[in-house]
Amino acid sequence: MITPPLSAEQEALFRLIEDTNEHVFVTGRAGTGKSTLLQHLAWNTKKQIAVCAPTGVAALNVEGQTIHSLFRLPIGLIGPSDEKQSDATRKILNAIETLVIDEISMVNADLMDAIDRSLRLARGRRGEPFGGVQIVMFGDPYQLAPVPPRGDELRYVQDHYRSFWFFDAHVWAGEEPAADGLIGLGRHGADLHMRELVEIHRQSDADFKAMLNAVRHGYVTADIAQIFNDMGARQPPEGDDDEPIITLATRNDIVNSINRRHLLDLKGREQTAMAEISGDFGRGDAAYPADSELKLKVGAQVMFLRNDRGSFPDPPRWVNGTIGRVVRIAGGTVRVEVDGENVEVEPAVWEKYRYAYDPGSKALTREIVAEFTQFPLRLAWAVTIHKSQGKTYDRAIIDLGSGAFAPGQTYVALSRLTSLDGLYLSRPLRPSDIRVDPDVRRFLSGVRPGQAT
Repeated sequence: MITPPLSAEQEALFRLIEDTNEHVFVTGRAGTGKSTLLQHLAWNTKKQIAVCAPTGVAALNVEGQTIHSLFRLPIGLIGPSDEKQSDATRKILNAIETLVIDEISMVNADLMDAIDRSLRLARGRRGEPFGGVQIVMFGDPYQLAPVPPRGDELRYVQDHYRSFWFFDAHVWAGEEPAADGLIGLGRHGADLHMRELVEIHRQSDADFKAMLNAVRHGYVTADIAQIFNDMGARQPPEGDDDEPIITLATRNDIVNSINRRHLLDLKGREQTAMAEISGDFGRGDAAYPADSELKLKVGAQVMFLRNDRGSFPDPPRWVNGTIGRVVRIAGGTVRVEVDGENVEVEPAVWEKYRYAYDPGSKALTREIVAEFTQFPLRLAWAVTIHKSQGKTYDRAIIDLGSGAFAPGQTYVALSRLTSLDGLYLSRPLRPSDIRVDPDVRRFLSGVRPGQAT
């Protein structure tokens, strides 16, 4: 696969990862190209690499495997004892030279330590963090947080960890085995090199970038809030002749209601595209990269769920997040109007991978264990802020409803926009909407720009 060329700072980070065995955490504001660097690394490294992510959809997006599946770890809080390993799992973990973890901000501290213990055990290198495997992590804790533990699990985390974030895992601090039963941790913690990509590719206006950075860090002044609210107070455009506009909302029920209402308002026959699912792909739409039952009508506003493949080096006809309007449904294809041009969209195949060990070549291989085939489209009069992650929009209505309920939620929503001119607010921003986790602020206060040193 040919990947787009890297910027100078991306290339420097690639060389740091490729030419050393350092553990690297790659972070950066929205739109700085973290995904581009990860894709380039996956396709161009000379190392034995395994790519994983904390959720099924995130793993699909990076053509990798879920952490729990790769390491054969139980779901839920993972205690300090070693997990049983099969011969097949040990062989896979022994073959890994570099482990890449995407969406690392959604990985809890106990899972980070379980990864460390598993690699030490499989590789027989108890005294070395991660058993000597290089760990490369991508993500922005200012945008996504792990699911917070509750009840007894919360009490356990509070008793054993500074926080439930990945960066407070014991492997980074180097705690010794103690009364809490931690197994296999040496005296020295793993050294973590934090690098921040700073060149923003999504927005070009310096003032808007600075405003978004203030939201990201939670330092929004009254003047900045006033600018957002003044711009956002405009009436959103309506009508089929206008450019597409999408609503970013906090809750699924709001999104489903908006999409359902708009679809019902359209004239014409509703048609349903059923996904073809083979292999063990998991159950329920939460595990799928697209709707298993995609309901469409001519005139429906839709969002593309993956990039146009096969066009590079020609400009892609659409990218993940592009908004368009259905103009024709026939013959197993859907025609969508994008930026004034009609493009023919065919069903796409998402492949679920699993790593395996090839004893002949003594190398890691990837095998396809399941496939999901569906049009790479979703109704897009509205989408949740969470599912807008990684997308880019020229215009959007941001509906925070009764308030942002998670740190980083408002930042994610605002940073989807390419410019301030495209902002429409369903209500003014409130101080309570700007939320930053204090543990994230503590951890990232010393992050360095993304240059190899």
